[in-house]
Amino acid sequence: MNKLTTLLDRITIEPTKTATACVIWLHGLGDSGAGFAPVVPSLNLPSDHAIRFIFPHAPTQPVSINNGFAMPAWYDIRNSDLHNRADMDGVLQSEELVRALIQEQIDNGISASNITLVGFSQGGVMSLFTGLRFEQKLAAIIALSCYLPIKDQLPSQLSAANKNTPVLQHHGEVDDVVPMSAGKMANELMMQQGYNTQWQTYPMAHSVLPEQLNDIGTWLTNVLVK
Repeated sequence: MNKLTTLLDRITIEPTKTATACVIWLHGLGDSGAGFAPVVPSLNLPSDHAIRFIFPHAPTQPVSINNGFAMPAWYDIRNSDLHNRADMDGVLQSEELVRALIQEQIDNGISASNITLVGFSQGGVMSLFTGLRFEQKLAAIIALSCYLPIKDQLPSQLSAANKNTPVLQHHGEVDDVVPMSAGKMANELMMQQGYNTQWQTYPMAHSVLPEQLNDIGTWLTNVLVK
């Protein structure tokens, strides 16, 4: 990580007792950390959990597919072609920003093995990409309604540390923004390489359902609440 990397502004929700685990939740294109911060109660976590939630705000930048209009984005989307839409330079820059957030938590006493990356849409792309390449074992990776940014292949420089890290993928069965087939392709690539991945679909478009949040909370409880 570049030591000069600026830490992102974020919304932080602390547990009622000293945090021993952390969830870093990355929003989608045009959103902000405020878009997902209200979901924590809907996760129905145990009342005595010790999980810190961090909802960072992506940098504002022009987005080609939206006529160059500037908005919060983890990377530029060049066109609607799923296999050529992600600006990889932007993905790598945002990876550094996410890694800085992880390192901040490690520096504050939370081990990498108690840190989970969650992301929706563009944020899900970043959670998968960053998590699979991170050199220390993470607790888990959750990728919601997203794809891998590099066509039909896994990222380069995969980290062996996260080969067995549980990966949860959710996707909407009628998603008209990121087709379910794109998420399934990522899932199949990981399965072929022996990753510990779980796939689940919901009757929804490009969104998040209350039932889904409850399922995520149950999964997080199993992973992080000890």
